[in-house]
Amino acid sequence: MKIKIVPIEDAIGLQIAHDLTQIDARKGIKGARFKKGHVVKEEDLPVLRSMGRLSLPIIELDSDELHEDDAALELAGALKGENLEVEGPEEGRCRLISRVKGVVRFDQKVVNEVNQERIWSFAACPTNSVLEPGEVVAAFRILPLCLKIEDMERTLEKVKPFRVVPFRELRVALVTTGSEIKNGLIEDVFEAKLKRKLKELGGIYVGQRVCGDQKEEIVEAVKGFLEAGAQVVICTGGMSVDLEDRTPQAISEAADEVIFRGVPVIPGSNLMLARKGRAWIIGAPACVVHSERTALDRLLIALFAGLEEDIDVTRWGVGGLCMKCPVCIFPKCHFARF
Repeated sequence: MKIKIVPIEDAIGLQIAHDLTQIDARKGIKGARFKKGHVVKEEDLPVLRSMGRLSLPIIELDSDELHEDDAALELAGALKGENLEVEGPEEGRCRLISRVKGVVRFDQKVVNEVNQERIWSFAACPTNSVLEPGEVVAAFRILPLCLKIEDMERTLEKVKPFRVVPFRELRVALVTTGSEIKNGLIEDVFEAKLKRKLKELGGIYVGQRVCGDQKEEIVEAVKGFLEAGAQVVICTGGMSVDLEDRTPQAISEAADEVIFRGVPVIPGSNLMLARKGRAWIIGAPACVVHSERTALDRLLIALFAGLEEDIDVTRWGVGGLCMKCPVCIFPKCHFARF
């Protein structure tokens, strides 16, 4: 790479070799005022002077070099997987943007290995984050103004695509158990909370049935919703080890297979999952009523994304302790990883 410094008055008619950033703190502006390839005109000179530019670097690349924008675009192309789009380049920087609501999936070792080159600045959201359409998945830029082609090729060998797994539209029913609720002694408050969660996930709420503590009544309610087309039935209440809690027995009887009972997540360790055909039956512990984020959220995200292969609760322990911090707000909550 050869760099030639030219006074701005002598740069008229020449192309700018890289983006020129303008910062105006009073107006809240920071960005490329002049883009790479812009041909300098007479009327540009006052703006360049206001930016502190009295001269411009004219860069001539060697045959074995890439410009910063071209390098960023090559990396973006290698990283762009399903349901992602590329924004940029600008000043050697690109961003991956989610096109759908869903779960971000990538090999986090890729980010670490690319950053080991020390010619890139590569930042990504936590893997398995839940994002809305238009939100940033990753942002990266090349640190020098150009890159050797052999260095670019070495970087690309380490890269695997990112992807966003979209949520499916699942029909969800609620079976609330407990004679104290059925008899009107206390009010059920979970239904409203479940509706909020389903709105965030894009699910369809199909209704609630309140049962007593009899196993047969619970089984009947679960089967009734499944026969009516529910794809997920959530049972609340009666999930502890108390002998009078019969919800786990009812779920087992209504299901073809119990996937797990108990998970290494707090709150929500008594979570239960079973399957009936292609539908799911969930036993949600009492904590889902009073705690905003529990093991249930972790499970719902996996089911709505169709990531059944990841429902291996033996791997839920790391990150399974929900930290009740001010930033722990679904769906950005890191506790929503699995």
